[in-house]
Amino acid sequence: MESKDYVYILLTDTGTLFTKSIKTYTRAPYNHVSLAFDKELNELYSFGRKNPRNPLNGGFVKEDILHGTYRRYPETTCAIYALEISNRERQKLERVIEVFKKNQRRFMYNLIGLVGVSLNEPVELTSSYFCSQFVSEVVHRAGIRLWDKLPALVTPDDFRKNDKLTIVYEGKLFDYEPVKQKLEQEI
Repeated sequence: MESKDYVYILLTDTGTLFTKSIKTYTRAPYNHVSLAFDKELNELYSFGRKNPRNPLNGGFVKEDILHGTYRRYPETTCAIYALEISNRERQKLERVIEVFKKNQRRFMYNLIGLVGVSLNEPVELTSSYFCSQFVSEVVHRAGIRLWDKLPALVTPDDFRKNDKLTIVYEGKLFDYEPVKQKLEQEI
């Protein structure tokens, strides 16, 4: 029998004007999703801001909690979920992420896709994703089926409501023990 492993789904709400406007429409507690390969959130990937100070320049990013966008928003709230996977599924996930890393400059943020989600019409542009579309696509390409909908229609709230995910933590991101420890080490 193959041993089990975990990846982590991080849902966040930074409280920015952009996220508040999304929240007004979705009425969901979190509006951004990232995929982490470790519970400490060191290997954390998504589609979002390339520069913490510029919300309009988006694309594929390796997120850095201590020095990136989240550092600018210390009141960020989050929910962290564990997804049980096999070692083989982990390898597949890592290979998919490697493709994104190698082609990082090609990828753009799919802002139009957000409109598509609101209309329940998938908008799939070449090399263009929004956060939940990206995480859903990566998981799907690794052969992990979380739901029967196109990645271009998946929202962060779909992850929160998925019964295949197990809640690990909910609260302020900087109060999550592994993050808190890293912050204390920096001081």
